[in-house]
Amino acid sequence: MRLVLVGPPGAGKGTQAQFVAAHMSVPQISTGDIFRANVSQGTPLGKQAKEYMDAGDLVPDEVTIAMVRDRLGEPDANRGFLLDGFPRTVPQAVELDDILADMGTKLDVVVELIVDDDEVVRRLSGRRTCRSCGHIWHVDFDPPSNEGVCDNCGGELFQRDDDKPATIRHRLEVYAEQTAPLVGYYGERGILVGVDATGPVDDVTERALAALRRFDHP
Repeated sequence: MRLVLVGPPGAGKGTQAQFVAAHMSVPQISTGDIFRANVSQGTPLGKQAKEYMDAGDLVPDEVTIAMVRDRLGEPDANRGFLLDGFPRTVPQAVELDDILADMGTKLDVVVELIVDDDEVVRRLSGRRTCRSCGHIWHVDFDPPSNEGVCDNCGGELFQRDDDKPATIRHRLEVYAEQTAPLVGYYGERGILVGVDATGPVDDVTERALAALRRFDHP
């Protein structure tokens, strides 16, 4: 099965990607992992990407797309894959269609994790990061024994700028502007399925797998 996972920041994409890919016995391919692999291995594409990243600029689409093309051409992706973090825009989705067409295949399904903005803000703004060991706690879901103090190492806990409500709402606006049109793009092709991403992780995984069963094929 060849699938793409989309959803706003804080929807739990990384967690669900891991579980769903394992269940489907396909590699989970995230753009973050592809970037890190190319940069650490010093590939030509990695060197190009690093120049932009070091300058604080966004890596251009053509570099990202070339990395995705290379990764999808690896043997473990022959029987299927789960893409997490790509495509983010409709032009990237069109490029992905072209890559897969060149390989003689196409996407089977796109899973959209659905969660409302207030829930995203609650999830992300509750995070507290330890300055010493980097462990992330959550004031609601995984609170430390003593407020502001890491249970693991006694370090000070703080709220990263990325986890402040105003920043989160801005990220949601960017998502709505750039990535949400993907929902329309894939919906028109009849390969989009929405999954309620609220509640316990296991429940969300079960909903996602149930939704995917009707798209599964030998």
